[in-house]
Amino acid sequence: MPQRVSLLFGVHAHQPVGNFPAVLDDAHLRCYKPFLHVLYRYPDFHFAVHFSGWLLDYLLLHYPEDMALLREMVARNQVELFGAGDTEPVLAVIPSRDRIGQIETLSNKLAVKLGQRPQGAWLTERVWESAVVPTLADCGIRYVIVDDYHFLCAGKAISELNGYFTTEENARTLDLFPISESLRYKLPFSTVDDSIAYLESLADNRAVNNRIAAIYFDDIEKFGIWPETYQWVYEKNWLELFIQGVLASSKICTRHYRDFHAAEKTRGIIYLPTTSYIEMNAWTLPVEAANAYTDLVQKVKTWGWYEHKKAFLRGGIWKNFFSRYPESNWMHKRMLGLSSRLAMLPEGYRTPAMLEKLYKSQANDAYWHGLFGGLYLPHLRRAVYKSLLELEAMLDTHMPRPSCFMEDTDLDGVEEVYLQNGVLQIVLKLDHNASICELDAYSLNHNFGDTLRRQVEHYYEKLLPGENMISGQAVEGIASAHDRVNFKHKIDAIDIEPDSYAQGLFIDRLDDVLISYRYEDPVIEDNGFLIKNTALNINKAVALFDNQLQISYRFSGNRGNIFSTEINLAMPSCDGMGGRYIYQEKIPCGFGQWLELQHVDEIMLDDDTLGGYLLLKTSSPVMLQGQPQFSVSQSESGFEKIMQAVRLRLEWPVSTEELIITLMISAREATECGDE
Repeated sequence: MPQRVSLLFGVHAHQPVGNFPAVLDDAHLRCYKPFLHVLYRYPDFHFAVHFSGWLLDYLLLHYPEDMALLREMVARNQVELFGAGDTEPVLAVIPSRDRIGQIETLSNKLAVKLGQRPQGAWLTERVWESAVVPTLADCGIRYVIVDDYHFLCAGKAISELNGYFTTEENARTLDLFPISESLRYKLPFSTVDDSIAYLESLADNRAVNNRIAAIYFDDIEKFGIWPETYQWVYEKNWLELFIQGVLASSKICTRHYRDFHAAEKTRGIIYLPTTSYIEMNAWTLPVEAANAYTDLVQKVKTWGWYEHKKAFLRGGIWKNFFSRYPESNWMHKRMLGLSSRLAMLPEGYRTPAMLEKLYKSQANDAYWHGLFGGLYLPHLRRAVYKSLLELEAMLDTHMPRPSCFMEDTDLDGVEEVYLQNGVLQIVLKLDHNASICELDAYSLNHNFGDTLRRQVEHYYEKLLPGENMISGQAVEGIASAHDRVNFKHKIDAIDIEPDSYAQGLFIDRLDDVLISYRYEDPVIEDNGFLIKNTALNINKAVALFDNQLQISYRFSGNRGNIFSTEINLAMPSCDGMGGRYIYQEKIPCGFGQWLELQHVDEIMLDDDTLGGYLLLKTSSPVMLQGQPQFSVSQSESGFEKIMQAVRLRLEWPVSTEELIITLMISAREATECGDE
């Protein structure tokens, strides 16, 4: 009998919590459905699949016929199901109690809905920290899959990585399969002949007891959603021809991970360092460090020894995203605080709905940014805050909080003041800007302070404004998203200018110079907070009254100076058709356009996606400017501009002792918009 290689073929299917239904439906049409239908026709092709719980729920509800195919493939032993955290959290960054709950939720769901309880688990973004071992083992998970890169970082050679290894932590053991990077980059981008030839070549390599595994587990979205892949995989029949080639080969056999695991012995003990897949190394680093890292990688590639030494050119770790992006860190620490409050709630008061909200807020996508992360996508951050605010409101009914308190939530050495009345909540940052970093409306489950500060990204070096290009095209097959440089929008230099301060609400200037406030003697009142600039004789009072936020400025002197304040507001419709200004019963423009009005004392920001509106009033007329705030990011589809917030600038001469600005936030029942 010829030597045979065991192909352990697995795919991972996930969509972020909060993604648009149209995106999910398109992903199903171009990927999930055709993939399952092709595989269904080949019952001898064994494979593994992981669906994140939130996506699985959606597909079961909206596409039961296709999920019935998957259930049948499970029943006939063609498919092995893999578990994970239900909402696809990075397990290493949530509390142990939530890891257990997340894993058990998905494992139970798979057993009930698809008829199989998993033995293996997918690690989100393949983020490995040894702290997750006890949790996985205690939940009945026997093995996980990580990149071969993780093993190289532990000193292993590629030639050794054709089976599984064992690790341990706190007296629990877990087995680890190394995913082949070579296969990740070949499938499905190389030709079928090249892919089959590569797999067959592995069979010619001798291993212990002649047991060889070719280990593949990667995003199913590469099979239909990535650029060019639908035509390549389905219209040009790559997937079907690949399956036929594998089944026809005398040197390849498909096996389940569980069968290989049960039949073969471990290759030995191993301890992996904290890391993720190799592309993440640069994404997690601040721009200067990322540039230095990528420059070094490019140099050693030129010198010809990158492949042999890449394990020793490690960049950052996944948790660096919290130190790199303050917005990500803020969401994460808010989530941890609510998780702790929920854990302290007496058991009789805890409900499945509370856990569901907590778990949704832990979904990984909105917490990071790289080629695939979703921190730059407002609708994904909005989904996190929606769950956080829903949970916070539930907890407040059983564990009421003070109306005003102080803490350093994000552990940055600067305290924040929380003001809340059950209807609205503000969080004011006690830094020199004295701006509001969070403005929550519980009736809308929305944080109007959910904006994003523009900062330089290391991939901006690739930008050539005004040109469209695709580079890195493979000689045969198609280009991976990692190798493409494509422009969805025209990018100008001004679009990538970094912000010099956080994009909060009520950032004040006098004669266009930022005002610095001090907090030696802050005054906390029943429903508000008073801060001062004694040098400029300016008092700034912040207060809540039912569904209204009121900011009062009192001046002693400064006559003739020009005072202005900047208000950055996260409006869900962004530059879409559903977001517009309403002024004097007319719609001057949408949020995506420039607006300038003189002598304004009232204007409405109405938003269909929000299902509500924000009414801004001033006690005296002001000049008002409104403009969209965009950021530039990179995704698998190319470079794109994304609207993050509406930036309002209110300006007036200091001619009275006091000016009061009121923001009234309400759900919209029937808003008369007037004539355009």
